[in-house]
Amino acid sequence: QVQLVESGGGSVQARGSLRLSCAASGNTASTSLMGWFRQAPGKEREEVAHIYTGRIPYYAGSIKGRFTISQDNAKNTVDLQMNSLRPEDTAMYYCAAGSLGKYNYWGRGTQVTVSS
Repeated sequence: QVQLVESGGGSVQARGSLRLSCAASGNTASTSLMGWFRQAPGKEREEVAHIYTGRIPYYAGSIKGRFTISQDNAKNTVDLQMNSLRPEDTAMYYCAAGSLGKYNYWGRGTQVTVSS
């Protein structure tokens, strides 16, 4: 089992920045894939970014160039640096972990609210 705990959400004005962090614990050796998802009210969950250990990250087109995902294997954390935030980035953000393209573990989420 792997436990994921997100932190760093909050409220910010448009064009501001936030940094989300996800701390993983448990059998982290079983997870080579870490990702961030978001879900806004009334919308489907969307994958924002993911990273496989030692590989180039993936970014969704809507956030490419503004968000950066990074992983610290020594600390078992994966961060999401979010710059140039827009009101449409408002959502609950979730950390997820898994392997071979499948996410098996999810955090409870952290709320990000961007005001115009």
